[in-house]
Amino acid sequence: MRLTDFWARLEEAFGPGYAGSIARDQVLSQLGGRTIEQALASGEQTHVVWRAVVAAYPDRVPARLR
Repeated sequence: MRLTDFWARLEEAFGPGYAGSIARDQVLSQLGGRTIEQALASGEQTHVVWRAVVAAYPDRVPARLR
């Protein structure tokens, strides 16, 4: 998954304003206690980060985006 696709999915799932907050502020245990931004900055693959988002927020991510 390209990084632009990742951000588009995150914004579609959470809305443009809230997606940035999720990426910056929410620590996900599925990412080893890092935020989305930290995981991506450290080189984690986007599909791995996206799976962590889906696991952390199963009710927020529509099935078509999984």
